[in-house]
Amino acid sequence: MVAGCSEATPEAPPPAAPTELRAEVLDTTPHDPNAFTQGLELVDGVLYEGTGLEGESTMRATDPDTGDVEKQTELPGDMFGEGITVVGDTIWQITWQDGVAIRRDRATLREEGRASYRGEGWGLCHDGEKLIMSDGSDRLTFRDPDTFAETGRTRVRDAEGQPVDQLNELECVDGVVYANVWRTDRIVRVDPRSGRVTATVDLAGLLPEEDRGGADVLNGIAAIPGTGEFLVTGKLWPTTFRVRFVTDHG
Repeated sequence: MVAGCSEATPEAPPPAAPTELRAEVLDTTPHDPNAFTQGLELVDGVLYEGTGLEGESTMRATDPDTGDVEKQTELPGDMFGEGITVVGDTIWQITWQDGVAIRRDRATLREEGRASYRGEGWGLCHDGEKLIMSDGSDRLTFRDPDTFAETGRTRVRDAEGQPVDQLNELECVDGVVYANVWRTDRIVRVDPRSGRVTATVDLAGLLPEEDRGGADVLNGIAAIPGTGEFLVTGKLWPTTFRVRFVTDHG
């Protein structure tokens, strides 16, 4: 009797290490140094910005070329505004610990309705099909863009499988998610299907030392459609930077 043999199944290759990127600055514009930036998104030539802090939270429409605030509305004084995203004629704006997502008319910024959720709200973006929301952990939650109901979730991991947490402001573009990592000068690029980090962007030193007085952390990333470029800023920063993410090799 001849013993049978079987071919060993090859092991899957380990995930590739995230690409290391940096920000090449292309231009700058003024940014309101009193704006505690929580959400940023550029749509149809208008830069929408959500700001935070109780009693100071706003929803704004600004001119991306000048930084001028063209339209603004305030949140109720007891709410702490967080991330925003545009879905057609609607803006969703989430709140930190209030468990409230505010639905707004994009043209007027007026509140049109609310939805509730559990846990904290940090960042928000729309990938064309679903909302993606962060809560300061390593979790991204998927939500229905009409009802805000949860439809799924994923955990974000680095190449070694370790959690990447404190995910903050989000930007969905070209099938990936860019996420500010709170209290760092780092943005990570995430594949939302697998939760894997595919690139990290080092923005250390982006805001010059002489402009850092009173400034808080990096937070705010908006893709410039059709260009591969982004607008980035931070909480209480005096400047918004137009950048391209590049490797050290070009």
